[in-house]
Amino acid sequence: MGFIWFWIVAVMLAAYVVLDGFDLGVGILHPLLARSESDRQIMLRSIGPVWDGNEVWLLAGGGTLYFAFPALYAAAFSGFYLALMIVLWLLIMRGASVELRMHIDDPLWRSFFDGLFFLSSSLLAVFFGAALANVIRGVPLRADGYFFLPLWTNWRVGPQPGILDWYTVIGGVVALVALAIHGGLYLAVKTEGDLQDRARTFVRRSWAVLFAITIVSLVATIAVRSDALANYSAFPLAYAIPIVVIGSLGGMLYFCRGKTDRRAFASSCIYLSTMLVGAAISLYPRLLPSSSDASLDITVQNALSGPYAMRVGLIWWAFGMILALVYFVVIYRMFRGKVTLEGDGYGH
Repeated sequence: MGFIWFWIVAVMLAAYVVLDGFDLGVGILHPLLARSESDRQIMLRSIGPVWDGNEVWLLAGGGTLYFAFPALYAAAFSGFYLALMIVLWLLIMRGASVELRMHIDDPLWRSFFDGLFFLSSSLLAVFFGAALANVIRGVPLRADGYFFLPLWTNWRVGPQPGILDWYTVIGGVVALVALAIHGGLYLAVKTEGDLQDRARTFVRRSWAVLFAITIVSLVATIAVRSDALANYSAFPLAYAIPIVVIGSLGGMLYFCRGKTDRRAFASSCIYLSTMLVGAAISLYPRLLPSSSDASLDITVQNALSGPYAMRVGLIWWAFGMILALVYFVVIYRMFRGKVTLEGDGYGH
């Protein structure tokens, strides 16, 4: 049961990153690609009907984590309390910027919420990337299962790190660049004309940065965690994951140059998914490693709920996921095609 729930949570978080990732990417690119008010409206309309639904995967993943691994949930909130509150504020700010921007027809009002949309989207990408890097690197867990992390210490990786150090900054940069490109590829699918061309150009120009920082992050992970490849060596088939990562990176550039936007966007989805799956394989069975003493690691075995709760919960989880998947299929099918400024509401 522990193995099943570990991968259920991992898949749900990967779904959130892939789906809400392009929403964040559109926010990051909002001031960079838009040249007019119509461009800005089209960019917002491209995510309008789906952005809030995409965030459901974050809430569902967090709820599943609390249900399946309560000890991990308690420990994470003890040490990441400030960071989690900042993420919550940023999510609220982003939602407000999307929903309130068009309420008053005033340039200053719209400019304020445009800036809020860009700032919250960019910081969310950085925080999510740094959060994953913190989990991979490890935190200073105590014997009681709790820990405290300052925002930063000496920027070095060690037994008593901060939330920010050179490794977690790399994680934040990877997330920022990857989600910006993910959003650019999504815009290439959903828009047309000059805005579509600018999105493709951004992807082509930024691709080399993503490729380089991805390689740097993989090397840095092996340097930070000497046992990062232990599960890969035990199960050599897992080495297909980094091969798929590199292949998907190549697919993003190749298909973008060929203007086959859907395939380029699919390659980006594969890239994000396999990066997260690779991290999960590296960590298993650890959920939150200790940076000082491996015996204090929070693992699947010592954080799992009771067996009865796991069995019953799996039934209800499956029922809820069926409803969620039906909802997403209907919404995305209704929203297929290019975005325009015509029609009521967000339009499509």
